[in-house]
Amino acid sequence: MDTTDIFKAYDIRGTYPDQINEQLARAVGSAFATFVGAPRVVIARDMRPSGVSLCEAFADGARHVGVEVLDLGLASTDFLYYASGHLDAPGAMFTASHNPAQYNGIKLCLAGAKPVGVDTGLVEIEAMANTYYDEPAVGDPAPYKKIDLMAEWVRHVHSFVDRSTLRHLSIVADTANGMGGYIVPEIFRDLPFDVEIIYEALDGTFPNHPADPLNPENIRDLQRRVLETGADVGLAFDGDADRVFLIDEKAQPISGSTTTAMVATAMLKRNPGATILYNLICSKSVPASIEAAGGVAIRTRVGHSYIKKVMADTDAVFGGEHSGHYYYRDNFRADSGIITALIVLEMLSQSTLPLSELARPFKRFAASGEINTEVANPLATVERIAASLKAAGVSVDELDGITADYGPWWFNLRPSNTEPLLRLNVEAADEEACQQRVQEVLTMIKGA
Repeated sequence: MDTTDIFKAYDIRGTYPDQINEQLARAVGSAFATFVGAPRVVIARDMRPSGVSLCEAFADGARHVGVEVLDLGLASTDFLYYASGHLDAPGAMFTASHNPAQYNGIKLCLAGAKPVGVDTGLVEIEAMANTYYDEPAVGDPAPYKKIDLMAEWVRHVHSFVDRSTLRHLSIVADTANGMGGYIVPEIFRDLPFDVEIIYEALDGTFPNHPADPLNPENIRDLQRRVLETGADVGLAFDGDADRVFLIDEKAQPISGSTTTAMVATAMLKRNPGATILYNLICSKSVPASIEAAGGVAIRTRVGHSYIKKVMADTDAVFGGEHSGHYYYRDNFRADSGIITALIVLEMLSQSTLPLSELARPFKRFAASGEINTEVANPLATVERIAASLKAAGVSVDELDGITADYGPWWFNLRPSNTEPLLRLNVEAADEEACQQRVQEVLTMIKGA
């Protein structure tokens, strides 16, 4: 079995059944259980049809190397991370997040929701999985048990806000037939919100639109419904509901950077002087907002495994990414879309301003969003551009790809972990300047 294309930097992901099938899931179950050396593992799945048999096969593989399996059943990825932390057990979440219906995958974590990536065990798990694929484990099966932690998780999510300050708000949530349709009603049931969910039914074939809120096409229905109903806020969740994107009352999207800055200020009110993390693609307004609120801002590489490590090293209370991932120290350092949504709703409840005005102070610059360019050799292209910039006296940072800072504007260029692509992000003073600078960098990439 060739697993090269499906073992990524942070997870396992591919098309079903040609790249990921039950035989492979069973082998990964045995490999993961062997690697972690724990007496039990917790598993869960999203709504994709293939998840049922893949989960069963993974559990079978784990049990045949003597490890008990606790099955959470349907869950969002952040619910699985909570279960891993709460039970202090390694976890496996079957999901392909925002990918199309033909995909499935596995997000793995160690006990306490600690990340598993290429630097923290995924390479070793891949090697063992290939061995177990050819020679399946045959030991006596350990126990299997279904578990229900929903009530405990709801209480945990609610603990991040002061429920007494919440007021009536009108909310539209687009869950895109993903796991948000399962968790949003549970989290909001006893809160003073009027919540309308569009595309609530769990359907892993995504009959209405892809569960990828980063694509503007996929939030059009939500934007329209916010305007039609006069809602205070729109919430767009991805397929496994670990990410959330905000839409204001004017149906305008609020960027991940702006949301990071907003949540950071809320967390600093509860934790004065605390450390806050932000990845290097975030707007400069993020560290400015953190420092203005009395916090310590620390810049990190992109990716959850890096952020969680820095969070552990610095005891940061919160970390945000431009891509809609938001991490909380008191959530086992794991990311959660629904906790983030609730914190913003608390901020809105405590303000007399609409969301557009509440967010305005945190929007200081214009950003391009992520622009992907296919090139033959991404790393060589980055090195060529870095050398040229340094020769010209430009300030270049190489924490993750290259970040070139010109003062009034900056850009980051980094190779994709999985594809022959370069990912470009540009920020400038206004939209016109931003677009001009994008074209300049694209010209650099082409070598013109």
